[in-house]
Amino acid sequence: MIEFDTASPQPGARPAESAEPRSVTTAMMRGFAQKCPACGEGALFHKYLKVSDVCPVCGEELHHQRADDAPPYFTMVVVGHVVVGGVLALEQTYAPPSWVHLVIWLPTIIIMSLLLLPRVKGALVGLQWALRMHGFGGHADEVEPLPDPERQ
Repeated sequence: MIEFDTASPQPGARPAESAEPRSVTTAMMRGFAQKCPACGEGALFHKYLKVSDVCPVCGEELHHQRADDAPPYFTMVVVGHVVVGGVLALEQTYAPPSWVHLVIWLPTIIIMSLLLLPRVKGALVGLQWALRMHGFGGHADEVEPLPDPERQ
């Protein structure tokens, strides 16, 4: 639960949220399963990576999400670690020719990336929902002003 000091209001300060806390683990697991982080039943995506604007079951607005570049980054980290570990283990154990590595690891990279990418994006949308980020808490993000070049 986020609390803001209401005794001394500052510009841009928001009142304390009285909403019930959201489980980060549950929301991320629902997102990983490609389900709505709020109800766990509605489809999170209406295309491969296109998040639905609204959950078709509970009506939760999901258009606020801003996963951006994080899902591909985390997917590359996971796939890279698995593949590099596999390549090194296979090379140390059997020392196969290069074409064997290509036959094994290129399809592995493609399949793992395609399977993990929407799940990682769903988990990140669930995380944003649980932490009430990017408008999921009922208020819009505050825009930070650009630095004044004359003050530097």
